[in-house]
Amino acid sequence: MQLLTIAGTVGKDSTLRTTNSGDEVLGFSVAVSNGKDKDATWYDCAIWGDRARKLEQHIKKGTRLTLYGRPTARAHEGKAYLGLNVDNFTFQSSAQQSGGQGGGAASSSHTDPATAYGGLSDDIPF
Repeated sequence: MQLLTIAGTVGKDSTLRTTNSGDEVLGFSVAVSNGKDKDATWYDCAIWGDRARKLEQHIKKGTRLTLYGRPTARAHEGKAYLGLNVDNFTFQSSAQQSGGQGGGAASSSHTDPATAYGGLSDDIPF
């Protein structure tokens, strides 16, 4: 099984939905910078199961994440779409979270959702 690691910024607030079989899935898109040019590569990301509902409120537009998971791809009307079924992730700090220090660690007064929910490790009870 191939695994992929991406780091980027969430493009819009996540959306929680329920499949016909009753499974919950949290969907969101992540833009990954291509370096020097201004273009980005977009990934449609999905977190499945009980964790989806619990993380919905934390994955919002502008959230910076490093995501680990299984890559997917699909074609629609001649266009290719990249995706990632997320197995684990890390929230990255931002200037707002770190009290304006730009890229520093999250301040102690900020509750980091990654710590609060322990990422997506299989040993987490939800």
